[in-house]
Amino acid sequence: MYPERLIEHFQNPRNVGELPPPAVTVEVSNPACGDILRLSARFEAGVAVEVRYKVRGCTASIAAGSALTEWIAGKARTQIASFQPLIVDEAVGGLPAESKHAAVLCADGVKLLLQRSG
Repeated sequence: MYPERLIEHFQNPRNVGELPPPAVTVEVSNPACGDILRLSARFEAGVAVEVRYKVRGCTASIAAGSALTEWIAGKARTQIASFQPLIVDEAVGGLPAESKHAAVLCADGVKLLLQRSG
C-alpha cells in the first residue's frame, strides 16, 4: 500500500522533537482528518540550521513530517518559501491518493513557520 521510502520514514523518523527558543515552533492541523503537525526551526542568518517535528496522525503524516525536516534543514528562507506539497510527496516515494493531505499539512506548516520566523 505504501512505498518503501514512506515506510522507512515512518519506521525511522528523522528530526523528531521540538527545539527550545529562540527556535520558532508552529502547529497546524487538518480538521478533516485530525492530523496535527508541530514544526520547530532555528534560523541563523536566514538559514534553517536545526529543524524538528512532531506529528499526531496517520502513517503518511508522520513520514511526510520526517521528509519535510530533511528538506528544510540547511536551506535559506527564500528556498523554503518555494516549498510545494509535491516535494514531500516525491521524497516519500509517492503518497497514495487518500494520503495527499499529509503533504498539504506540511505546506501549511511551512507557510506558518515562515510567517512567524520572518
